[in-house]
Amino acid sequence: MLAKRIIPCLDVKEGRAVKGVNFENLRDAGDIAELSARYSDEGADEIVFLDITASHERRTTAREWVARVAGVTRVPFTVGGGIASERDVEALLRRGADKISINSAALDDPSLVDRLARAFGSQCVVVAIDARVERGTWRVYRQGGRVTTPRELFEWADEVTCRGAGEILFTSMDHDGMRRGFAVETLARLAGRLPVPVIASGGAGALEHFRDVFTAGKADAALAAGIFHFREMTIPALKEYLARENITIRL
Repeated sequence: MLAKRIIPCLDVKEGRAVKGVNFENLRDAGDIAELSARYSDEGADEIVFLDITASHERRTTAREWVARVAGVTRVPFTVGGGIASERDVEALLRRGADKISINSAALDDPSLVDRLARAFGSQCVVVAIDARVERGTWRVYRQGGRVTTPRELFEWADEVTCRGAGEILFTSMDHDGMRRGFAVETLARLAGRLPVPVIASGGAGALEHFRDVFTAGKADAALAAGIFHFREMTIPALKEYLARENITIRL
């Protein structure tokens, strides 16, 4: 059985990590290089960096901080935000990123997923999906949760997987920052229908939430931000707990 992954996420704005609630009310969480080095030392399996204003500001990810992070990080890391072409991906990989994450650009042009998978391999392509429930339907959002789309979560996840996405990073906007647990039922449904790993995001607040997302939620990886940034939970303590709960984890 493959080990479950613990992934700290750094939402990046102007070179700093920030954290909010339901994608709003952002507060500073620290220097991204310092946080990256700490998580690498603590045993994170991977790290995700999302330039949360890049798409909204119609620019690509700020490449200078990617190189800075690569210099202090010893674990694989994914970069997302404003990526819209093969050239963008090539530049980020050249600066040290291991994977890229696309969201708004894939919604604008779904064929981008096909092209990136062909050029760099599916293992490099993570499609991030931000969604919330509206009138009983999981509606997909773009531009860092600012703009709604006509897309439905499960249909969109099916499509991008068929196009070559190697992983799906699903964030429940309703759960984000609330610390009441992940969207476990929805994650289990995604994991049950997709042939690729599903990364859970939005809602981590207690050790038990990670146990539940891996057992009932069937997620392959769990992503969290604020509880790690502000030292309310450490990665070693979390992994030790999960091991006691008989969940396969890298210690």
